[in-house]
Amino acid sequence: MNASRWAALLAIFCAVACDRSDEPDFRPREREIRPESNAGRRARRPPPAPAGIPAPPDVAAPPSTATRTESGLAYVTLVPGTGSEHPADTDRVSVHYTGWTTDGEMFDSSITRGAPATFGVSQVIAGWTEMLKLMTRGQKVRAWIPEALAYRGRAGAPAGMLVFEVELIGILRAPEAPENVAAPPAEAEETDSGLHSLVLAQGTGTTRPVATSRVRVHYTGWTTDGNMFDSSLTRGQPAVFPLNRVIRGWTEGLQLMVVGERRRFWIPESLAYEGRDGAPQGMLVFDVELIEILD
Repeated sequence: MNASRWAALLAIFCAVACDRSDEPDFRPREREIRPESNAGRRARRPPPAPAGIPAPPDVAAPPSTATRTESGLAYVTLVPGTGSEHPADTDRVSVHYTGWTTDGEMFDSSITRGAPATFGVSQVIAGWTEMLKLMTRGQKVRAWIPEALAYRGRAGAPAGMLVFEVELIGILRAPEAPENVAAPPAEAEETDSGLHSLVLAQGTGTTRPVATSRVRVHYTGWTTDGNMFDSSLTRGQPAVFPLNRVIRGWTEGLQLMVVGERRRFWIPESLAYEGRDGAPQGMLVFDVELIEILD
């Protein structure tokens, strides 16, 4: 796959570039990367480029029958969906899609890759976010997304108005905020540091992580007004990270747990992001399930 195609592919799922601080936080930073020798890299051939999917006959402009929104998005329904449930900003979706420029050039397709794409509704270009929130499961649409709702002239990304055919396969709902998200209840345990926690499900065994352990967990985080800001559940896979590379409330809290345990934490700002710009503010609430202690 050539460089321009990779750029187009990455652009679909990177609508907004997010600068990450080098400071530790709760999100996983590690990746399981297998070292590969120079000889292995030379010997491996790139996969052949997939055959393109022909552009629809109306790729150049939306037809008069298209529905238009106030933002400038236009779309037609090709296959109706089922039910009345629409994705929300905090949900993740599974879709099949193909994208063309208005001159009929295909620049990306999950169909040619042979697998649906899964991503957060709010983690894509604005036109996609708006379009997905209008769809129901099983619905297939053709959408004309103006440049102002796409890549806005970003270097290396597809330019101008873009045309996508999108089929919404599934919606992975974000967990709802707990009723006691605003403050820890009276029965919650409190440590000397001010960390509060409540066991939601008992685990097994007696082994607990230490401050240098690497763990596998599922988690969801909310601010105290009930706004969910991150969840491994909506990404569809557990997070793996070392406890000495996360916020202090996580380092302390996970050491209270055994494998299989699920616990809710109320982490004061002094043990979380301490007012760091761009990070969730104030006391944070996390539901955490300790799946495995890796080392």
